[in-house]
Amino acid sequence: MNKVIVIGCPGSGKSTFSRTLHGLTDLPLYHLDLLYWNSDRTTVSKDVFVKRLKNVLVLDKWIIDGNYGSTMEMRIKECDTVFFLDYPVEVCIDGIKLRKGKTRSDMPWIETEVDEELLEFIRNYNAQSRPKVLELLEQYSEKDIIVFKSRKESENYINKVKQYANNKI
Repeated sequence: MNKVIVIGCPGSGKSTFSRTLHGLTDLPLYHLDLLYWNSDRTTVSKDVFVKRLKNVLVLDKWIIDGNYGSTMEMRIKECDTVFFLDYPVEVCIDGIKLRKGKTRSDMPWIETEVDEELLEFIRNYNAQSRPKVLELLEQYSEKDIIVFKSRKESENYINKVKQYANNKI
């Protein structure tokens, strides 16, 4: 496991999972939101975003956290491992609500309110975005693909990685 992507619906906990995995593996961590967003809540151009992403993809090791459907196939092609946090919509909406007002290393600002547009995207995720993700995962089935259906499953995985790391010491 050297080149990892962590994908899933907004609010699923991709960044939290990625930070924990980074702490256990020492793989460099890159958040797509930080490659795309400016601190004033504006975005960089698509060309700049893709250039920043390509600069990461050529590295020997990384964890890339985030969806960004327009570049997902590019990341899947280059990775060896995919973690898909495939949680129920309600879990993701709760995740969005819980992060309100918190400082996060994956975003250049603190969210002070719940974005209704984002909530609508989450409500439509299973019908609009998830089928495309599943299609890409099927297309690249030779990759090591780990799908979690609940937070408990991802926590159990992390606990196994911790045990492995502790046994190596």
